[in-house]
Amino acid sequence: MNLSFDYKSFLLLAVILFGMGCNSVGNENTLPKEYDFSNPETFNMPASLTEISGIAFNKGINSTIYAIQDEEGKLFHLNWQNQKNWHTKFAGKGDYEDLTIVKDQVVVLKSNGSLYSFPFSETKLDETGKTREWKNLVPKGEYEGIYGDESSGKVYVLCKNCAGDIAEKKVSGYIFQTGTSIQKVGSFSLNVDEIKTVAGKVKKGFQPSALAKNPVTGDWFILSSWNKLLIVTDKNWKPKHSYALSSNNFNQPEGIAFDKTGNLYISNEGDNTKDGNVLKFKRLAK
Repeated sequence: MNLSFDYKSFLLLAVILFGMGCNSVGNENTLPKEYDFSNPETFNMPASLTEISGIAFNKGINSTIYAIQDEEGKLFHLNWQNQKNWHTKFAGKGDYEDLTIVKDQVVVLKSNGSLYSFPFSETKLDETGKTREWKNLVPKGEYEGIYGDESSGKVYVLCKNCAGDIAEKKVSGYIFQTGTSIQKVGSFSLNVDEIKTVAGKVKKGFQPSALAKNPVTGDWFILSSWNKLLIVTDKNWKPKHSYALSSNNFNQPEGIAFDKTGNLYISNEGDNTKDGNVLKFKRLAK
């Protein structure tokens, strides 16, 4: 009996160890099942937002989506699953990549790192005359991701491709305090080698497209359209796990946002054959 028991225990231990080996770091099976990426709710965008490049909610309220596209200085707002849209012109034509709404201000990020801010109350108008442009806040480079923290009023800007970074090693980010002005108050960085430990090979370095903080867990969700990859880090930017984004659902993922209950939204640019869209992923009960 003792021999039989030991043998069974050995087999059980072997199965556990084998399972741990199969579910190695970066393997999708090791990921927390917060979201089911195979079953999104899809909201196709109107033609004006085929090239949707960023999305946001005001205070996490998901009834209205605020969005920009990367050619015109217009802030669009749509009700969920209603393609009728309104827009507020805030600037001239340009390469606008992302936006955030924080402390009743809209802040839009241009690809060169310039920021444009105006009062959220102006979104009721066809055009705002209160836009302020903030130049030379960050080093020269290409920027695509911005996130505003409603509780602190801080805005986080993440570089996609900057001269001071080595793409295969580091990605830089900058922190600003909003209010009557926008002032730099800090910086942070992502270690690409650490990202590789959870995601495996990262082609041509990690080039982020957007970022957002999960209001339930406090984790950062960082999107890379180039790599079709979503990285999750802790509050100190330490990578925890990754999600590979299938081309079946993700044509060109460029924007990311959460509503106040933790549901996740990712926007995709369209092309000649596909509409731009916003995909909603409900947070699964824990």
